[in-house]
Amino acid sequence: MNKYYSDEKNIQILIALLKAHRIKYVVASPGNTNLTLVASLQQDSYFIIYSSVDERSAAYMACGLAAETGEAVMLSCTGATASRNYMSALTEAYYRKLPVLAVTSCRSNAEIGHLIPQVIDRRVLPNDIVRLSEQLPIVKDEQDEWECNIKVNRAILELYHRNGGPVHLNIPTTYCPTFNTKELPSQRIINRLYPHDNMPNLDGKRIAILVGSHKKWNNQLTQSVEKFCESYNSVVFCDHTSAYNGRYRIQYSLIGGQEQLTHSLNRIDVLIHIGEISGDYFSTIGKFNMSEVWRISQDGELCDTFHKLRYVFEMPEDQFFRYYTHINNNVVNTQYYDSCRLMYDHLYEIAKTKATMPFSNIWIAAQMAHRLPSYSYVHFSILSSLRSWNFFEFPQNIESFCNVGGFGIDGCVSSLIGASLAHKEKLHIGIIGDLAFFYDMNVLGNRHLGNNLRILLINNNIGAEFKLYCYPGAKLEDETTPYIAAEGHFGQKSPKLVRHYAQDLGFEYLDASSKEEFEQHAVRFLSPTNNDKPILLEVFTSYQDESKALEIIRNLDSNTMGFIKKKVKDNVNYNTIQKVRNILKN
Repeated sequence: MNKYYSDEKNIQILIALLKAHRIKYVVASPGNTNLTLVASLQQDSYFIIYSSVDERSAAYMACGLAAETGEAVMLSCTGATASRNYMSALTEAYYRKLPVLAVTSCRSNAEIGHLIPQVIDRRVLPNDIVRLSEQLPIVKDEQDEWECNIKVNRAILELYHRNGGPVHLNIPTTYCPTFNTKELPSQRIINRLYPHDNMPNLDGKRIAILVGSHKKWNNQLTQSVEKFCESYNSVVFCDHTSAYNGRYRIQYSLIGGQEQLTHSLNRIDVLIHIGEISGDYFSTIGKFNMSEVWRISQDGELCDTFHKLRYVFEMPEDQFFRYYTHINNNVVNTQYYDSCRLMYDHLYEIAKTKATMPFSNIWIAAQMAHRLPSYSYVHFSILSSLRSWNFFEFPQNIESFCNVGGFGIDGCVSSLIGASLAHKEKLHIGIIGDLAFFYDMNVLGNRHLGNNLRILLINNNIGAEFKLYCYPGAKLEDETTPYIAAEGHFGQKSPKLVRHYAQDLGFEYLDASSKEEFEQHAVRFLSPTNNDKPILLEVFTSYQDESKALEIIRNLDSNTMGFIKKKVKDNVNYNTIQKVRNILKN
């Protein structure tokens, strides 16, 4: 009877990527949990397989074979204590930096600790036997398939990364008895490139640069990116944590957040991803239709934010952009940027003048973003405040920050104050939601506070994030109010609580409950010179108005296809949408 590859998906993905990365040597030891893997390997003439009953000997054989050929060697063993016998040889490989890939087969990790025969815990390994250890999933859906692909790619690349060394993959089996898969599934291969490698071609591609949170840019990097954009008709998509204020910046959230507007600006051949975590959900969560992603980072890590990662360039960002500009430096084309700018400016003008926009964080951002004092520093609390202000551009000389690294509610006021101590001659402005403010309010009693501090507190007496029209909490209506959205703490929008607290700690206190009251205080709050006291402006809004404002700004303009898509999304339940997507994919 003819046998082909196992019908277990994780086995297929592993073998496909072994071949894609040109790993052909295998030393296999006998067993049941690795039966489907070894049976699949042995029927493929690409692989050169050697047998060893003793796993200790198998691993040392792999060391010798890897050292002599200079190529990676894969090990395969079964469950129980089989993998323990690899440890001596993997220690040898670790200190000699030999590319040995130890693939240990097992039953499900869910069985660990339940007195089930031959199930041991391989999740934590000694520090000096492998450079990396990954636990592969049993592949049941698209998410599992992505996880398996990225983990196998990462493991194989680590065999040679920074002088290389041994790597461990633990792969569970379902003991699938069928071997009917004649062709391996097409798998995305990820390559890591270094400064002296041959670089892939960008000619004829539509390219965009996406910048997550980023350290301060120097002039050389800014100029290199600008020359790159001119040479490759590119654009730089940013949010208020990106720190890029160059010529080709586009604050993409206003465009990406539109619900009834379809356009081709998000269709990209190559998305170049730099920086770290972005707080702009309208740019990072499914808003770009790209063919592949190129990640530039000196850490060389496989950060696959968009599930489309193709290359990781382990090099300084400036070096990457200078290389490509050097080979294509006689062309100046800004058509893509010009189109994005026209779209943004069109939507921005509508947003600024939208008479129906209720009093909210978004309305305040529309009034204040362009009026911020020159050379001031702006800090946001996560989610609502950052999202609201991401819709609007700042003057180029403003620097802005948000704690999107850990992305927690805690510490935003303390970070603002810490930053204000470093540049006491410049204004530091905090845009803070009420739950985040009260979580971190004790820092206002710190004796080091300076007069260069301004805090805009948006107080709606609830975690409005969980009540917004487009988020899951809105479907639960009032059920989210007491515990999920935590309404009613911290004085329930008391007009006195923050006033007395702030004044007793030496702040000048201002408050507003309407657009008119806000405008009365805005000039004072935005005064470019240091006051004799820090200022706290408390603004009282409602979550209903915050939700309505978000809905308005995400529906500033429409076209026929966008209108239809929104109507379908609004009127079809989640499960039906997922079923349709799966049908279309298949």
